[in-house]
Amino acid sequence: MPKYHFTAIGLDNKKLTSTVDARDEDDFRRILRSRSLVPMKFKAMDEKRSSYRFKANEVSEFCRQLSSMLSSGITAVRAMEIIKDRDFKKAKVKLAYESLHKDVQQGLTMSEAMKAQGRAFPELLVNMFASGEASGQMENVTDKMAIHYDKENRLNGKVKSAMNYPKIMAIFMVLAIIAIFTIILPDFFVALSDMELPALTRGIIAMSNFMTDRWYVLILVALGLFSLIVYLLRVPSVRYRFDQSKLKMPVVGKLMHIIYTARFARTLSSLYSSGVSMIKALEISSTIIGNKYIEGQFSGVIRDVRNGETLSSSIRKIKGFDNKLPNTILIGEESGRLETMLVSIADSFDFEAEQATGRLVELVQPVMLVIMAAAIVLVMMSVIMPMMSLYSDPSMLG
Repeated sequence: MPKYHFTAIGLDNKKLTSTVDARDEDDFRRILRSRSLVPMKFKAMDEKRSSYRFKANEVSEFCRQLSSMLSSGITAVRAMEIIKDRDFKKAKVKLAYESLHKDVQQGLTMSEAMKAQGRAFPELLVNMFASGEASGQMENVTDKMAIHYDKENRLNGKVKSAMNYPKIMAIFMVLAIIAIFTIILPDFFVALSDMELPALTRGIIAMSNFMTDRWYVLILVALGLFSLIVYLLRVPSVRYRFDQSKLKMPVVGKLMHIIYTARFARTLSSLYSSGVSMIKALEISSTIIGNKYIEGQFSGVIRDVRNGETLSSSIRKIKGFDNKLPNTILIGEESGRLETMLVSIADSFDFEAEQATGRLVELVQPVMLVIMAAAIVLVMMSVIMPMMSLYSDPSMLG
């Protein structure tokens, strides 16, 4: 059954934009009549659509292109026609742009057309475009969103780059251990088969034999553990506890505080400076933080702000943000320059997040080296100990 995306007017003379399932156009009109709605425009959404979810750098590029063309006087329909005709490496990206162009061409606003694409475009972007359309400031909004997602992409890139070294080291360690236990040690321990061996050496031999003879069990266990972890992280209560524990980890927890604060401050700044109400801005900002534990605390914050409490005092109650955030917001509230202070704190935390990421890399490198050295020393001890015993007491052989 196709979906119909529509904008209609109700008895209270208010506009409503939504979607509804209907067998055909007559059934769609009947459903709206039953709800006392008069359709202004609508579109069947049964055509093929991309399931692709745009990345931050792709959203930034899209906003930058759109901003450039809108500021030159090009209409949104023509702008989308130009964008969709470009060469894209990913077919799903092209399909999403083609679908977006069709919707805009058939009368939907840019924000409505983006919303109709499902999860392709971030909720923040859709709401910002809706705000820009309502205020007539689409050029400013698209330019601001290009900068916003460019910063988000840079921060995400810094974090990913910081984690590349530990990942490479971890992979190298696993491969090295597998090679030692399955290729080097078996031949060496054959010469010691007639000796009375220390407990450490016997344990290493048992591990070596298991990895050589039952390697498939290790693969199955690894796949099973990975699948279990993925499944558990999809359980809301488990994800909540996991996200909470990340904030309490030594060193990494501090970095997480800064990254989450930077992400929230940047989003809130973009929304609020574009005319979105504070309540709506908080609702949207809470969903893009990327931490369920912090997100779960926002229901209380939104309730407090709605009841007249200041933003600074409400934000101060959240566990997971840097203390500098509520203090800076307080200065903005007292000086009447909240919008300016939000922009300033967002830039400040973006810089701090980059610095903290760099420090994390500097810390991880020696830790990984120590772990690798410990594993190698353990294996060397298991080899040296029987050799030393044999040297001190040759009668142990045979």
